[in-house]
Amino acid sequence: MGRQKYYDTAIKPERAVLVGIITPDESEEKEREYLEELEFLVETAGGITETTFTQKLLRADRATFVGTGKLEEIKAYVQSEEIDIVVFDDELSPSQLRNIERELQVKILDRSNLILDIFARRAQTAQAKTQVELAQLQYLLPRLTRLWTHLERQKGGIGMRGPGESQIETDRRIIQDKIALLKERLKIIDKQNATQRKNRGQLVRTALVGYTNVGKSTIMNMISKSEVFAENKLFATLDTTVRKVVIENLPFLLSDTVGFIRKLPHHLVECFKSTLDEVREADILIHVVDISHPTFEDHIRTVNDTLKELGAVDKQVITVFNKIDAYKPEGREDGGTVSLEEFKNTWMSKHNSPAVFISALEKENVEEFRALLYQKVKSIHQERYPYDKLLYPDFEG
Repeated sequence: MGRQKYYDTAIKPERAVLVGIITPDESEEKEREYLEELEFLVETAGGITETTFTQKLLRADRATFVGTGKLEEIKAYVQSEEIDIVVFDDELSPSQLRNIERELQVKILDRSNLILDIFARRAQTAQAKTQVELAQLQYLLPRLTRLWTHLERQKGGIGMRGPGESQIETDRRIIQDKIALLKERLKIIDKQNATQRKNRGQLVRTALVGYTNVGKSTIMNMISKSEVFAENKLFATLDTTVRKVVIENLPFLLSDTVGFIRKLPHHLVECFKSTLDEVREADILIHVVDISHPTFEDHIRTVNDTLKELGAVDKQVITVFNKIDAYKPEGREDGGTVSLEEFKNTWMSKHNSPAVFISALEKENVEEFRALLYQKVKSIHQERYPYDKLLYPDFEG
């Protein structure tokens, strides 16, 4: 009977509570969007969100993030509802994490730790696994002291303080050595990948970029007729996938990359910069946007900011507004209603870069997208190979 109960518990999803703060820099509506995204992250990690707590503050409380009063309120709910995990929408400092854990007596995660956990589950290749492990250790290093809180209960005296400190220092040194080893391993993998990119010849390179869960992998499968893993969850794709695509006898390379997200941990961006080399070296970026999402304009800004951080802004860009089949005129950021046709006209008049509106799932306007992509690739190919017989079969030179 005991064994059966253990199995039932093992497969039971963890029940979570989400916590965020509303500061003068963030409106209630914006924080609600962040918490909805955090709920999706929890769902992607296999948990269930039971409720959310928010607190208005000028800035996060240095000791408890939300203040002692709100923490007591959260504690009462956690104990009465037997909650398994409390997830905070911002990164917690080591001292905040220690204080909150001591008070709530349940597992505590912040947004960064949750994203790292999802990345660890999703990593498939040696490169992705190494990058995730490196990011996890960099996150853990300043938080080592919370693993040794049991030593705080010991009385002072001869021999009492030293062992705890030496143990922490030992662990810190082990982690620092491991970080150095992982960085060296990534350098070797990066060299191997650079060699592979050189061996692909001088084909025009295109790369899919965009916010997470906008349909990049679905578009990849549609254009390249391949079977890249696609799922309606955040960070379904971590490993960059490159496929050779041919449209009207013109070959080029198409790569699918990890999706971006707001409040992405900086050390995670650093670790994955090598994965995003395909973005930096691409001739054309295909910026995929989920137009059905109520805050897709905010997603566009997040992706553009991340591209700037990666040094990949001076590229030709095709903006692909995906999921037009799910677009709803109501609920836009400005509170008004805008039809799809009105938005198309507004976007085209404001931006010089080409854009196309499609539904990869329903195969709407796919040929228009393929034709636009072909023209862009052909233009670069003509500049690079002005006498290529693929484009000029009658040329006798």
